[in-house]
Order: sequence, then structure tokens, then C-alpha cells
Amino acid sequence: MTSSEAVAELHAALGDRVSTDPAVLERLRTDKSGWWSEGGAIAFVDALTVDDVQTAVRIAARHGIPIVPRGAGTGLAGGSTSTPGSIVLGVASMNRILEISLEDELAVVEPGVINQHLSDALAPYGYVFSPDPASKAISSIGGNIATNAGGLLCAKYGVTREAVLGLSVVLADGSLIHTGRRTSKGVTGYDLTALLTGSEGTLGVIVAATVRIRPIPGGAVHTIGAFFADVTTAAAACTAVTAARIRPALMELMDPLSVEAVARLLGETPAAPGATYLLLQTDGPGAAAEAEAIGAVLTAAGALEVRSTEDPVEGERLLQFRRSMHPAFADRGEMLIEDICVPRSQLAAMFAEIERIGAEYDVLIPTIAHAGDGNLHPNFILPAGEGGVTGVGTTEADAVPDRVWAAADEVFRAGMRLGGTLTGEHGVGVLKRRWLGAELGDEQLRLQQGIKAVFDPRGLMNPGKVF
Repeated sequence: MTSSEAVAELHAALGDRVSTDPAVLERLRTDKSGWWSEGGAIAFVDALTVDDVQTAVRIAARHGIPIVPRGAGTGLAGGSTSTPGSIVLGVASMNRILEISLEDELAVVEPGVINQHLSDALAPYGYVFSPDPASKAISSIGGNIATNAGGLLCAKYGVTREAVLGLSVVLADGSLIHTGRRTSKGVTGYDLTALLTGSEGTLGVIVAATVRIRPIPGGAVHTIGAFFADVTTAAAACTAVTAARIRPALMELMDPLSVEAVARLLGETPAAPGATYLLLQTDGPGAAAEAEAIGAVLTAAGALEVRSTEDPVEGERLLQFRRSMHPAFADRGEMLIEDICVPRSQLAAMFAEIERIGAEYDVLIPTIAHAGDGNLHPNFILPAGEGGVTGVGTTEADAVPDRVWAAADEVFRAGMRLGGTLTGEHGVGVLKRRWLGAELGDEQLRLQQGIKAVFDPRGLMNPGKVF
């Protein structure tokens, strides 16, 4: 059997849900990471139903053709980019909210539902979907589950895995399984729902999810913005907030490179040259008291300036400073957006390591952090002329200067030395495969590869990703 026969079968079974348009297939070679795969897919399937997904997977299995599941394509690790000769199975059009149950505090959604759209649908009932990656306006819940995405509020409200009760998944042979449950508890058998969450499409295709929803906290939201003289002092202040047993809903930290660029973009003046910016929010009935306590902690920790407001317009203005980080660097060249996580107690040490590594390799590494959970995003700037014309690269290394990869290598290894992990929320994809063994070790790596083989014995599900 040939790939052309497989494409013919797809057309016969699914009609215009199948595309072989070169322009469509070319777009599937990349995602928001800027990484480009070495070759394109043979076809794209725009699935509308579970039956569509099962049909495509069964045809691919009969012909031994790889399947690459793809949602909104907003990933930052190359995890949904097409594998040469693959069928890309798109689930973005499976975007219905199937059920909202306020009694059970859950929703059932298809994988293509945009994160923010679910919260918008829940808002009239006074509920929200907690996981809130920065891409929530454009990223799909299926993709959030595939990478176990985090976000700004996850320190208080948890990452995606903690919000997923159950999944419907099409396996590599086209069979359909339902994992998990609708109850708040359950320990029957192994937790396949947790295993599939964060598996990056390597074990199956998510076609539905049962997720927790939570009531929107009552009372005013308080927003606190503070400047510090340097990033290590600001990071230590974050640790002091945690030590004071205060759990803000949001705690974001921007290093001096980020602050300088954003201030230039917005026409604002930081509190001092080389200043670091710390942004926090409190919510719920105790928000005012928590905000006051946080202000006192930050002042004692050496803050140059602390602003606190419960006015939503002013709060949004303070938030805008954080949100403007990536636009502020748009004129500096391509950006390799990375993701590591360290214990919160090691946040200051990790920022110091990033500063050292950036200076040693002469690489600009503006860094922001979800400081509430120790998740840092070092952003490696690729100056114009050093990066590739098509983005971060057409392979794992192409178009990224050697010194940038060397600097990234040191950052990743420094994070692991400090007790951290290679990725807190973006996933491994293709960009971090080379470091996977360094964190997991040989025995655990073999065990995980064995689990992959149980679900996908022929290695057809998103091959080349993670392992």
C-alpha cells in the first residue's frame, strides 16, 4: 500500500474534510515555537466528529502512516508540527461545549474549544475554567490538556491536570476509550486520565474532556505592582510572600531586560534603572487584607515602589505592563521562548544563573516568571541575521546560532541542578528531546518508552515528539 492509496481512502471516507493543498500542508510544518519540520504531511484531516477521528486513525493504521494530532497550533515546543509523510489530524473544528453542570461543577467539551470561550460561557453562571495559559484567548482545551498547560493563576488554582476529571481518547488502532469519571473522587485502577494529560499526542487523540469548573470568587480583585532594584531581591520578595502564608491568585516577575523593553514600548518610566517588576493579584473575601499584607511584605523586602488598587481599570493598566513583554521585543529579532520550573525557594538563584549565562554567551535572555510556582520563561533573542528567515529553525538546530543553544543548554542544566525541571507547561515536543534523559535518567526513560509502546506498539502516534 502507498501513501497515495491512503489519501484516496481518506477522500472517499471523509470527502472535503481532507486537504492536500500544498499551502495548507506547509502551514502545518510549524507552530508558535517557530520550529519548522523537515518535511510536510501527505494530508490534513479537519475532523468534525469522533467518527471522523476514528476513520482517519484506522486508515492511517492500515497503511502504517504516522498520525499527528493538532489543535489550534499555538504550542511552543514543536509538538504539533507535521512529521514528514504523516497525516495531520486536526481537531480544532471539534469545538462544541457539550454540557455544563453547575450541580456537579463540571463541563464536558470537545478538544477544539478555545480556553477563554469556555470561561466566557460559564461567566453568566458565576463560574470559570481555572487553567489560564497566557495563550488562553487562542489556545484550545485539547492542546492545554496535551501539554498540561499552566498559566498565571495556577499557583492558587492548579494546572490543567488538576482540572481534568475524564477523557475520551481515540487510540492508535482507532478504538475509543473513556477514562476517569464525573465524581470528585475515584481510585479504580490506574489513573489513565492523569497519564494522558501532558502526553503531547503520543498515546492517543483526545476527542472530549470532562473538566472541573469553579465559582468565581466574590469581592473585589486587588492588583499590586511593585518595582525592585534587581531581580534577585524581587525573587526573594516572592519567597517572602509565600513564607508569610499568603497565596495570591497571581504573582508574576519580570527581569530588568523585560522591564526596560516594555517601559520603552509603553512610554513609561521604571522606578529606577535596571529595575525589576513584580505583579500580584488577590481575590476572594480576604482580598483586601491579603493585598495590604503583601504590600507590607514587599516594602520590608526592599521594594522601591508599591502600587495597589481595587479599581479594575487601574488594575488592567498594571497587568498591561506584564502582557506587553513579547510585543516589546518584536523589533529585536526572532525569539526562542523557553520554559523551566524550579522550586520556589530557588527562584532567586535561577534568575542569577540566567543573568550569568546571558553575559557569558553574549545572548540577551529577557526572563519572566510565574513566580507563585517557580515557573520561568527565559526568552533567547536571536538577532536579525543570525536566525533563520523562516523562524527558529527547519530542524532542531538549524537557524539557531550555536552560542544560543549552548546558553540554553546551560540554563536547562542549571534549572535541573537547582532541583527543577526542563518544562513546566510547554511540553517537550521536539525542542527538548535532547535533554529528556538528563532529567529522567535511563531507567525512567526506558519505563516511559515502554508505556508509549503499550498504547502505540507501531510508533505511529506523533512520532519524533518527546522520545
